[in-house]
Amino acid sequence: RRLVTSRTVELLRNLIGSTKWKDAAQLMNLLRGLGNELHTAGGFREPAIGNVVRRIMCAVRDEVASCEANDGKNEFKGSRGTTDDSKSNMESINEHEAVAGGFSKSQSSSAGKRSGLSLASMLWAHPQHVSIKNPRSSSFDNTSRRAGRSVRSDSFSSADSDVHMTQQQHQQQQCKDDSQTCSSTSLFPPSFYVQRPHFRQTVMEIIQEIMGELEDLHRNIDDQATAHIHAGEIILTYGRSKTIESFLRMAAAKKRKFSVVVCEGAPHFGGHMMAKSLAKYGIDTTVINDAATFAIMARVNKVILPAHAVLANGGLIAPSGSNMVALAAAQNSVPVVCLTGMYKLCPMYPHEGQDTLQDLVSPSSIINYAAM
Repeated sequence: RRLVTSRTVELLRNLIGSTKWKDAAQLMNLLRGLGNELHTAGGFREPAIGNVVRRIMCAVRDEVASCEANDGKNEFKGSRGTTDDSKSNMESINEHEAVAGGFSKSQSSSAGKRSGLSLASMLWAHPQHVSIKNPRSSSFDNTSRRAGRSVRSDSFSSADSDVHMTQQQHQQQQCKDDSQTCSSTSLFPPSFYVQRPHFRQTVMEIIQEIMGELEDLHRNIDDQATAHIHAGEIILTYGRSKTIESFLRMAAAKKRKFSVVVCEGAPHFGGHMMAKSLAKYGIDTTVINDAATFAIMARVNKVILPAHAVLANGGLIAPSGSNMVALAAAQNSVPVVCLTGMYKLCPMYPHEGQDTLQDLVSPSSIINYAAM
């Protein structure tokens, strides 16, 4: 299954790298389509395939959120710098006016009182503080249009409406240029439609990290072998699992003396191959029938099981017979440990009970119809 998952990640990397998507929204639509195609082609039997696609989509969302937060910080810094500059400009204007006012008073004392509004206060005052006689008269409008000057409005409402109308016209133009993008704008927030130059490179780096995690999967699990297996313990496992086999071999390589009881895992009897492989590394191994699991459980210190997938409620999709082993362990208060990779964590939930996700296959691999 790890090989299937690795090939899926390689396929997604090649398709994402060769496809000409422009923003995060188009990438998310691409990943959704690929996930649906893989599921239709048989991915429902391998939940890890869908998990990998969901993980990449989650990484894309996180990257968009991170870029949006960085953009917000940059805008805040820019607005703060602009405010500081405006304050310094206002102070310099006030100082210049004070000097000029003092100079004019010293030259002539016949001038009347100066107006209460200075140049700085007129420039930086709120629009409602500036009064203009008949601002909407036709003659004043024509004069201002000829002079090419703009008139400040009485409030912010008209300015906001003008900006809003400009944004609407810009959005309508974008919709005419790209009808597909505008039809799907309701699926994602506006930040997903922002084109970022380094976004493709970041996504490819995330996929490369996932591939690295899959390659180091067994090593990361094996590093925890001594924390779970102690000297003199009796470990019970079911069937054959390469992850559990590597885990037990690593514990034996670190000079831990323990015994392993392997259920044969009928009808495929993978437990026989498991026991043979463990015996080569000097591990004391015993093979038992599946029916003897409950009888020997009282002597077992720990149960280690593999998993095909880990469900949202903590349940497992495991080889046939694992439920029997778990029930026997619960009856005897024996701890059960599941060894699996992070890529097998699945959001599915068995709403209809434990029989919801059972895979009922043909018995032709066990029974020879010609012999019957």
